[in-house]
Amino acid sequence: MAAPNDSTRVDVAIQGIRLLDAPVSRRSGAGPSDDGHVLLDGVGAAIPLNPRSPYSVRGGKLLLDGADTGMGVESVARPRFYDLSTADGVSYEKIARLHSSHVLATTVVQTCVRYDDAERCRFCAIEESLNQGSTVAVKTPAQIAEVAQAAYDLDGITQMVMTTGTSNGRDRGATHLARCVRAVREVLPDLPIQVQCEPPGDLATIQELYDAGARSIGIHVESLDEDARRRWMPGKGSVPLSEYRAAWAEAVRVFGWNQVSTYLLVGLGEDPDELVAGATELIAMGVYPFVVPFRPLAGTLATDVDGAEAPAREVLYDVTSRVAAALRAAGMVGAGQAAGCAACGACSALGACSEQDAS
Repeated sequence: MAAPNDSTRVDVAIQGIRLLDAPVSRRSGAGPSDDGHVLLDGVGAAIPLNPRSPYSVRGGKLLLDGADTGMGVESVARPRFYDLSTADGVSYEKIARLHSSHVLATTVVQTCVRYDDAERCRFCAIEESLNQGSTVAVKTPAQIAEVAQAAYDLDGITQMVMTTGTSNGRDRGATHLARCVRAVREVLPDLPIQVQCEPPGDLATIQELYDAGARSIGIHVESLDEDARRRWMPGKGSVPLSEYRAAWAEAVRVFGWNQVSTYLLVGLGEDPDELVAGATELIAMGVYPFVVPFRPLAGTLATDVDGAEAPAREVLYDVTSRVAAALRAAGMVGAGQAAGCAACGACSALGACSEQDAS
């Protein structure tokens, strides 16, 4: 059975919190967004900001319909590096953002070749933050290194994530990622960095990312179900799963066991048992399946897909707890990754379920 706080953590991931003070938050973007970054009982969490949620905060405590859940809540403080700008006047906040309390994240190219309505992933809003003027289209390696240095010095970041929109090139954007990683490692040689990209056309690019200084990698498939891929990712879904499997295998060879991860979204219509079975196969490969709930976000095309709604709490808990049990059996933990989403854990309830049985 679920421990009370574990079940609450799963429920909050779907229903969000009525929270007025969220100094670190994100609207639109390439991944989970429309959220506020808080500490739940001291553990980082990216929680939807929902004015209609039954959860609220008073006196540092999480309340459900006014009743104390027993969990403490603390907003992540606004980082000091947000107040700085480059010499040519670009706000550091437009170049990289704080995620949770200690992770620096940037989308090095904020455009995607798949972003037209015919090919666009229905859950993605990567270009909306660009349209709103809250970021810049292409971050240079020098800009990213400058911001990383400031975030390290002023706010004590302990890891960094670099993702990218997909390009037309055979590398699908990985070459620019490598340039950015090299620039950061020149100024912060010991900072762990994760890169995230689609499977590159030339698998040798994976070695180039490692050689540049990245120490973990996310190659995100979102779903292993072909019907869901066609409905939700008409462009990205055209990349055969065989390419993903080849890229994961090469990434495990290069980066090592449990240094490779992939997002799996719960709520795209995939059968829960098949989702868990697919996650278990990934674990056997040495790939960490980062299970997160689908959320229909503003700026996406989610409403174009029938049944576009967040998964039921019971389904999310069932899937998450079973995947957590498989991870536990394999001795694979997110904290074992050098950097990245699994190492941070804020966007998933896997950490909340990691000590519980799947029963």
